[in-house]
Parts: sequence; structure tokens; C-alpha cells
Amino acid sequence: MSLALISDPAFGQTDVTNQRLFDTIPFIPEHNARRQEQFLAETVAPGRVIFLGNSITEMGNWTVLTGDPTAVNRGIGGDITFGMLKRLSAVTALNPSKIFLLIGINDIGKDIPPAVIADNIGRIIDRIRAESPGTRIILQTILPVNPTVQGFPQHYDKNDKVLATNRLLRAIASGRNVPLVDLHAVFRDRQGLLKKELTNDGLHLDPRGKGYETWVSHLRTAGYL
Repeated sequence: MSLALISDPAFGQTDVTNQRLFDTIPFIPEHNARRQEQFLAETVAPGRVIFLGNSITEMGNWTVLTGDPTAVNRGIGGDITFGMLKRLSAVTALNPSKIFLLIGINDIGKDIPPAVIADNIGRIIDRIRAESPGTRIILQTILPVNPTVQGFPQHYDKNDKVLATNRLLRAIASGRNVPLVDLHAVFRDRQGLLKKELTNDGLHLDPRGKGYETWVSHLRTAGYL
């Protein structure tokens, strides 16, 4: 599937202008196209819970984790906020009951400024509300990274940008009256790094470990699941 086939006419002129300023091609674009083809082939009933994000979301087995066999995974490894804006109408067309939104770390890896990331996330929220008014949006902060873990991809060693973006996300959530789940606080150690016992590379949660269970447990405790 070409990028032209997955573009979204609702992706506005300001976004296109920003695309000219920054490298806005998602990481592993061939995986992005395959995932979107897979999504198009799936039949999803309206009113489902959707987990929307990048690889950190994609790697979660949400049906098992939540105990909801109808939970929908719309994570794409390597995706960035510009890419999510382009594919968003295919998500809102499903009229989900809830969307758990987590995006931004790949933007940071591409040196897209925190203000642009936060602005795009605000646009994502506004689009969801306009296109699927009955959907409850739960925004989640970007997880910390841990460059001390073996195999860490060094172009993500930007915890300062994670913190800066998360500060802006708090303002986005407050200004738009959207609940914010502080995953950064859940997963950081005393040094502010991603907890070693929950990751296999310092960037992702280890799917064999307790990270995803910790995530879902926090969502349940906070009353979102």
C-alpha cells in the first residue's frame, strides 16, 4: 500500500507545513503500510476499546491483558504523530467507546520539537472528538527511556525531551478536559529512567515481563478499565 492510499484528507494545511520543516516519515515505513493493510482486512464492531499508539502499544496483547476479547490493538511500530494524524479517520470510523492514546517517543527520536508533538496530539484529540463524539479519550504520558540498558538505540537518549513533551501534554489534557494517565511516573525509577526490570532494550516494555501487567493494573486502579 502506498503512502498516498493511506493519506487522510482531514490532515490539514498546517500539518503539511510542519511536514516540510521536519523529517515526518515514520520509522520502518514498510511495517507501517503492512499494519494498515492488516487493519483494513479486519472486521471491528463499533463501540470497542482501542489502544492507539506506536510499537509500545503494538507489543501489548490487550485482549489477554484486559480480559476483553473485543479490545482492539491499533499500535504501529515506528509511528509518529504525523503518521497517526494521517491514519486517524480509519480509527474514528470504528466509533470506539474508548481510545487509550500513547504517541510521541518516535517523534522525539526524530528530533521533532516537543511543541510540535504536543500540538499534533492536541489535533489528534480534536479530530477524535469531531469524528467520533461518543468516544472517551484517555491520554497517556510518554514513558521514560533507559540508555544504560544493553542494546539501547542511542538516538532515543533524550529523556529531557520526554519530560518537556509530557509537561506540554499535561497542559493539553487540562485545556481539553481529557483524563491524563501518567505512565512516566508508573515506569520510572529513582533516577527518572525506565525501570530495568520492565524493559529489554531501555526503550520498549519487555513483553515477557511485568510491564504490561503493571500498565493495565494502573489503568484499572484509576478506573479507566
